[in-house]
Amino acid sequence: MRSKELFLELKDMIVSRNRSREGYHNISAALKVPKNTVASIILKWKKFGTTKTLPRAVRPAKLSNQGRRALVREVTKNPMVTLTEPQSSSVEMGEPSRRTTISAALHQSGLYGRVARRKPLLSKRHTQ
Repeated sequence: MRSKELFLELKDMIVSRNRSREGYHNISAALKVPKNTVASIILKWKKFGTTKTLPRAVRPAKLSNQGRRALVREVTKNPMVTLTEPQSSSVEMGEPSRRTTISAALHQSGLYGRVARRKPLLSKRHTQ
């Protein structure tokens, strides 16, 4: 299990002690931080020039914003459409995607699948 991230002030303190020619062992003993952590913080500082947490990589979206808007437009135009029809249209647009991807995109836009309540079919004679 990974531990919590260190405070920025503590990281800056580690770097400043390293710049004043103090060794990894002495820094880790003084600040009560593992030696490997001290080494990785200093390595990161040498490589990137900062001790701040850098933005992490994010998985790219399967659908582009244009494709998502086209899906929403198609579904709002015809609410009774099934998921296979927008899937085939996304293939035609050049963005092939699965039904679950399309469903997730529609959910993000606030569109959900609903089933109409079943009502009895009453004729005029029934109502009388």
